[in-house]
Amino acid sequence: MIILEFNLQTGMKAEVEITVEMKDTALAFGSGGVKVLGTPIMIGLMENASLKAVDPHLPEGFATVGIDLDVKHIASTPIGMKAYAKAELIKIEGKKLLFKVEAFDEMEKIGEGLHNRYIIELEKFIKKSENKGK
Repeated sequence: MIILEFNLQTGMKAEVEITVEMKDTALAFGSGGVKVLGTPIMIGLMENASLKAVDPHLPEGFATVGIDLDVKHIASTPIGMKAYAKAELIKIEGKKLLFKVEAFDEMEKIGEGLHNRYIIELEKFIKKSENKGK
């Protein structure tokens, strides 16, 4: 059995930002009937910040996938306003990683929660997915 050493440590952080466009709204996504940042887009920002915090530090051929979210969307963000998400790695349990995630717009905090990701071997993961249902 090969034991891999992942060069990760708690405290690793990343941030991603967008300017909200019509395509990012709850109305456009189909998750609501209003033209404000959709919850699925906010969650996507949180996941993206989480993977950017750790994936560049993994060995070649490895990545992370999201496996669990516990997130609250607490304020709306209109079209044209910037929104950003921050992620901080707060716990490592083998290949399971726990992140504190937060999202903000130019005025206030708009979301917060926890997000788990799992380290995967890309080739093995892709093969398993491609063979699903065959």
